[in-house]
Amino acid sequence: METLVLKKDYIVLYVLLGIVYLSGMYLPLMENDSAQHAVMAMRMFLENDFLHLYKGDALYLDKPHMHFWLAAISFKIFGISHWAYRLPAIFFTIIGAISCNRLSKIFYGNEAAHIASLVFLSSQAIVLANHDVRTDAVLTGATIFAVWQLVLFVNKVQLVHGILGGIGLGIAFSSKGQLAVFVAGICVLSHIFYTRKWNVIVQWKTIVSALFFVIAISPVLYAYYIQFDLHPENVVNGKTNVSGLRFILWDQSVHRLTANGFKETSPDYFFFFHTLLWAFLPWSLIAYIALYQRCKQLVRIRFRYERNTEMLTSIGVLVVLIVISFSKFKLPHYLNSLLPILSVLVAGFLLDLYNKHRRKLINGLLFFQIGVLMLGSVLLLFLIFWIFPIPHVGLMLCYLLLIVGGIIIMTISINKMRKLIVVSVYFMILINFCLNTQFYPNLLLYQAGNNAAKIIDREKINPEKVFMGEGRPSWSLDFYTQRITPGISLKRIKNTLHHHDWLFVYQHQLNELKEQQLVWDKKYEINHHRITRLTKKFLNPNTRHTVLEKAFLLRIKKE
Repeated sequence: METLVLKKDYIVLYVLLGIVYLSGMYLPLMENDSAQHAVMAMRMFLENDFLHLYKGDALYLDKPHMHFWLAAISFKIFGISHWAYRLPAIFFTIIGAISCNRLSKIFYGNEAAHIASLVFLSSQAIVLANHDVRTDAVLTGATIFAVWQLVLFVNKVQLVHGILGGIGLGIAFSSKGQLAVFVAGICVLSHIFYTRKWNVIVQWKTIVSALFFVIAISPVLYAYYIQFDLHPENVVNGKTNVSGLRFILWDQSVHRLTANGFKETSPDYFFFFHTLLWAFLPWSLIAYIALYQRCKQLVRIRFRYERNTEMLTSIGVLVVLIVISFSKFKLPHYLNSLLPILSVLVAGFLLDLYNKHRRKLINGLLFFQIGVLMLGSVLLLFLIFWIFPIPHVGLMLCYLLLIVGGIIIMTISINKMRKLIVVSVYFMILINFCLNTQFYPNLLLYQAGNNAAKIIDREKINPEKVFMGEGRPSWSLDFYTQRITPGISLKRIKNTLHHHDWLFVYQHQLNELKEQQLVWDKKYEINHHRITRLTKKFLNPNTRHTVLEKAFLLRIKKE
């Protein structure tokens, strides 16, 4: 039987995926979360304070420290830049891909291993998480690493895997809290249940594994204790006597489930099931079919153990999806830590279809994937030629080569399953390369903060003389001037700023300044839009001007 995916296939696809991820590393950071998190890490680095987290002037009690620590360490080594901020995310995504590969190899053998890695790396939410970097890339990579090591520990009861699993889970916990423990715990418990290896729970080596988990999370616990528990007088979200330890060990997860302290985002119990449609593109339909088929198979055999069958990637994932669906505070990126596990499920399912010669289903899936590719190509041309100006001729040639490559792949005569996998990965390479090199760079021209920083650099303005209007921070301005820009109350600006100080404000703030008869002798006007919340009017170049806001960089004049 012909090899499902040839070595030359996955080498070429890995290289092309690497180019896509590399192109995303050099995009300016987007507001709010990505730029905000970068500024928080930058503050750690600049002040050499790794124990305290601040969001502007306020104490920060939400995401744990690991993501910020890794970014700050990257700044220490490579300097402050957007690519240095993204480097830990890329590193943990590579760890995630390797872990997918190895976990798939355990369950389904060598042929499925590279398929799982390619599925994971080409998933839309994973590509997005590596340029719009928040805590999710570190969380995802550490979670699947922990699952892989703990599965090995269950299978072999070797201490090294228990230790590595505990450390991996500790890093995941230190990135986003209890979510990682819940996801990995449910999945590993489902594996123990299916293999009936209950004795592993009472092994002394399991206690050692748990001990290493505690050791791994202890830096975060210590930091929370120092910042909050030692200072009950601190005001956090309008409250005093706030315990950082209680927050990370209990309140964070429970409050998100009940929306206590968080704005309820969606009452839809199917939110994560339909969010998966775009987050796991182009593998969503295949994942749904695989999930259904695997659950159906497990019920049919009454959960008896069979070789080349597992329930970690199906029942484990389904239980997690059902539980988090009852949360009153839902965000799409909560799914990210499940995507590598679903990648293993998809790889095993595709290999099973191929081995069982399920030609009708394979042909149907191939037809669907090619249909998505054609639709994606049309949307791509729309993005390139209509929403923003025609790109540089060099980029146009790259896009043309990629499109020609896609046509060749769709028309050459190779086995249908191999074509399905290659077409699907290639589709995401094509789309995301064009997004990273044409769409996002143009989109970021409408984010005022980083463009104000360009003016400050170009005009050789001293960043120490730049201030911003209080009440509306610009994280990208802070990051690209490498300084926590002081915010000044608009009512006190006249008495606070000196001659030839600079002030960054938005349109509504400028109107208030005019009422105070503040005088300036130089003004730079910058277009602004909340670029992470796109609207039809903004995307339409004919109506874009109607939704644009103005920001201004003013040089203050005093007699």
